[in-house]
Amino acid sequence: MKTAFLFPGQGAQHVGMGKDLYEAFAAARRVFDLAAEASGLPLRELCFDGPETELARTDVCQPAIFTVSAAVLACMDGLLDPPQVLAMRPDYMAGLSLGEYTALYAADMIDFADVLRLVARRGAAMQAAATAVPSGMLAVVGLDEAKAGELCRSAAEGQVLACANFNCPGQVVLSGQIEACRRAEAQAPGFGASAAKMLDVAGAFHSRIMAPAAEQLCEALDAAGFRAPRGRPPSGDRAALAEPEMGQEFASDRTEVISNVEAMPYGCPCRAKQLLVAQLTSPVRWQQSMEYMLAQGVERFYEVGPGRVLAGLMRRINRKAEVICLNSVKAVENLLAGE
Repeated sequence: MKTAFLFPGQGAQHVGMGKDLYEAFAAARRVFDLAAEASGLPLRELCFDGPETELARTDVCQPAIFTVSAAVLACMDGLLDPPQVLAMRPDYMAGLSLGEYTALYAADMIDFADVLRLVARRGAAMQAAATAVPSGMLAVVGLDEAKAGELCRSAAEGQVLACANFNCPGQVVLSGQIEACRRAEAQAPGFGASAAKMLDVAGAFHSRIMAPAAEQLCEALDAAGFRAPRGRPPSGDRAALAEPEMGQEFASDRTEVISNVEAMPYGCPCRAKQLLVAQLTSPVRWQQSMEYMLAQGVERFYEVGPGRVLAGLMRRINRKAEVICLNSVKAVENLLAGE
């Protein structure tokens, strides 16, 4: 059976996430300790105690969500025996927006500390870009890509407004200046939408309003090292995050990471910088990414990290696909028991 790991993005955060893992597993505690050191943020306190308004900040929730997902991976690395590791080894990995960084880390294409620095810089840059231009995002239900594009052109009136996320059939998220988003909200029923709702986000992610953030991220990516997925025992930061008895890891030379921008495998790690920079100002093609993996024969997906957002989207994409959510001690224990 072909499998894939999926990693959530911004919006999956909630106060208390990762706390049970931290209390139950030494591997999770090491992840949080290293994450706090690399990011300079009190991630344990923010994840466990909030407040929710602080945790929801773009510059906080991005490293926080990555940390929780990495903690789940570390627990799996440490607790599964070799046959289970082999059985769990995914053919594909993908992450929604921020989650793409987690996918690259899980595939061993980039080290833990480098990812923390990148997502912390990314989150801060996106927060600054959002603050500079009053902007937002609008979820629209009932339109396909073509109709959503027509709505954007009609409501923009010279302002920024574009499709930002193609999440699942009939669900598109628009991104742009506040006035344009409000016009699109009012006009959406006329284009056939069954619902349109402003999202509680800091700004217009995945639009050209994020261009200043893309420039800053480009500089940060210059200092990061990317490599092809490796199928060997943990080394460096991965070794520090795995239990001592761990002798293997999930990533292998057959694992491919799917790009949000192209909905296709990276192909070459040399393209990582280009794709990650483009992702900030380009739409996330999540539905197309899932359809690609389904077409390659993937039957089982593991959502690794807080929440169940990606499982919900998959139900709209293909109800027959199996999605197992790994976001708690109970979920990890069920995995160990083969449930």
